[in-house]
Amino acid sequence: MALGDDSLKIGIIGAGNIGGALTRRLSEMGHEIFVANSRGPETLTDLAAETGATAVTVPEATRGVDVVVITIPQKNVRDLPKDLFADTPPNVVVVDTGNYYPRERDGRIEDIENGMTESRWVSKQIGRPVVKAFNTIYANHIETRGKRTGEPGRIALPVAGDDPAAKALVIRLMDEIGFDGVDAGTLDESWRQQPGTPVYGTDLDAEGLRRALAQASPKRAPQWSGTARSPGTFTAPA
Repeated sequence: MALGDDSLKIGIIGAGNIGGALTRRLSEMGHEIFVANSRGPETLTDLAAETGATAVTVPEATRGVDVVVITIPQKNVRDLPKDLFADTPPNVVVVDTGNYYPRERDGRIEDIENGMTESRWVSKQIGRPVVKAFNTIYANHIETRGKRTGEPGRIALPVAGDDPAAKALVIRLMDEIGFDGVDAGTLDESWRQQPGTPVYGTDLDAEGLRRALAQASPKRAPQWSGTARSPGTFTAPA
């Protein structure tokens, strides 16, 4: 489907907080949503009934769509089928919303600990280019804090990736659901929007977001790095 068409077919892999929020908001905008999780479509009947989305298997979420959103825990990316995108055309945009929480959930991922950006690691695992987006905002804010274009206080969200057309499509979807998308550079620059940076969880407007992106440091703070005992839990990080 051409980027200028109004309605898109969007596969969403992951039906947790962010996946559920995007399913609801993008369905409201008239997009056709195919939502999947690791437990099977029969566990998604309530979300499908609420939103009009179609509950599918994980492989089905990548077929016949214009966009695929991967919104699962970082550690679970390794468990996705190795041939997940074998039948997916190269022009399909793949979005990664994930964050690396080594001490709380994911354990140590050595490539990331050694400086690879989180979404570059995801791209490496799935064998496809990705756009990093929707990782800096709380899920309930996606559902409740969108505003009309130009309205004061509109939240801006960073979008990083190597394909300008893919980023433009993601920015368009952000605009539709009430947020300003800001081009945050290439995927290797996406450290600027990882956990612990000035843009993470801050709900800044576009001007504030650009300033915060410029102030970010590539050095991962200790609380966002794994230890020999990782992972623990979100209440007791290790």
